[in-house]
Amino acid sequence: MIITIYKGEIKKFIYLHPEKHGWERFGPNHSDIINPFIEGAWMTKHNGKYYLQYAAPGTEYNVYANGTYVGKDPLGPFEYAANNPISYKPGGFMTGAGHGNTFQDNFRNYWNTGTPWIAINWNFERRIAMFPAFFDKDDLMYANTRFGDFPHYLPTKKLASKDELFTGWMLLSYKKPVTASSVKDTFTVARVTDENPRTFWFAENNKRGEWLQIDLKDNYEVMAVQIHFADYKSNIYDNDSAKVYTQYKFYSSLDGKTWQTIVDLSKEKQDRPNGYFELTTPVNARYIRYENVYAPTPNLAVSDIRIFGNSFGKAPQSPNGLTVVRDKDERNAFITWNKVDGAVGYNILWGIGKDKLYQTYQVWADGETKLELRALTVGQDYFFAIEAFNETGVSKISDVVYCK
Repeated sequence: MIITIYKGEIKKFIYLHPEKHGWERFGPNHSDIINPFIEGAWMTKHNGKYYLQYAAPGTEYNVYANGTYVGKDPLGPFEYAANNPISYKPGGFMTGAGHGNTFQDNFRNYWNTGTPWIAINWNFERRIAMFPAFFDKDDLMYANTRFGDFPHYLPTKKLASKDELFTGWMLLSYKKPVTASSVKDTFTVARVTDENPRTFWFAENNKRGEWLQIDLKDNYEVMAVQIHFADYKSNIYDNDSAKVYTQYKFYSSLDGKTWQTIVDLSKEKQDRPNGYFELTTPVNARYIRYENVYAPTPNLAVSDIRIFGNSFGKAPQSPNGLTVVRDKDERNAFITWNKVDGAVGYNILWGIGKDKLYQTYQVWADGETKLELRALTVGQDYFFAIEAFNETGVSKISDVVYCK
């Protein structure tokens, strides 16, 4: 057998500059002094330009992101993109967007993939995310992570705008009360609705009939349910569906007494560790119940159950009082805003132009109305805005604030 080896000259292109690029700093919210890591290289050609993409600052935390340099030749030279990072998701349920690739679907829409952070069983334990990506009129590349872990439609045509795939189905289950058939040790049921994939509940026994019940505290139009199982001491390193499969049911109720089945996987043999189910017909419900039929793991452990749909109320008011103060260290900015009654969360939006608010940092409304953003580039001016959301929908975006 003849093996042909192609050998070319090694050429150095880029490296990290965390002293200039705040988002390239390591640690949770870029707070560590450990040297960052560069990896996940990918090249995309668009409009005669070459976008050399890379991941930084490291896998383990919420700020893992993709950035890009741009050149007119695949071997460079390359210039740092002013709007970096191009894919960034530090807040919400699944955090982290780095270490992926960029591709086009059958309708020529771009997508950027990444690997969100879990890091429970292993520092580098991750999942896979995929966000719609775009090139704007100035050839700036970016991925849209706004509501990136909420339901989206699959495209059936070339997209005309960055948000048109968002269904508008809102999270109905955030920190809503949960009851269970049993609880093991301190793995409490409140973890099922805390929107944190690194916490979980598990049952006293892994047996048929164990259940979880969520009280949404009001009647809602439920469109979809999602369950995330946790790999707690599973010792499973296989994906053969003949052996590794999950079976369960979901029920809905208006009064907690009369139930109807909305999802039935009791006879299916397929591994669904992150099962997502859109209902054929939306249901009005206050209570959602999960019932275990079979799980292949020694422990029945559930990280989160997420309920999506809409309430019959009004979307929240647009937040006001947005202020942004750039730190002496220009990589940082301090953001504050006024609380909005009835909000479930906020999206802080920013970018390098009023019409280029491509970045999103989602925070929950039960926290503080302030954020230290540590992902900015030295010497780059920015524009900021904010929106609020609840179980009904999303507010209008606030007035845009300029920050030098």
